[in-house]
Amino acid sequence: MEFPEDIRFLALLHNIGAISPERSLSIDEIAQWAGIDCWRVKEKLLRLKSQRYINIHINDDVEKYYLTIDGIRKVLSIYS
Repeated sequence: MEFPEDIRFLALLHNIGAISPERSLSIDEIAQWAGIDCWRVKEKLLRLKSQRYINIHINDDVEKYYLTIDGIRKVLSIYS
């Protein structure tokens, strides 16, 4: 079964552990894990943030991203 691109991206963030402010990742880090350009990562993150699946944590003037509870639930819903 093939999942939509946004769900696969959320699952990637979940699998690499970006699930709390303390474990949040920068766009560069996410781009390396995802194997895509930073601008595409930023685009996906902003779209998912507008849907309340992603939140931003600022650490040392660097924006870092992580899944919200709703994002985690969305990922876990693919397993049920």
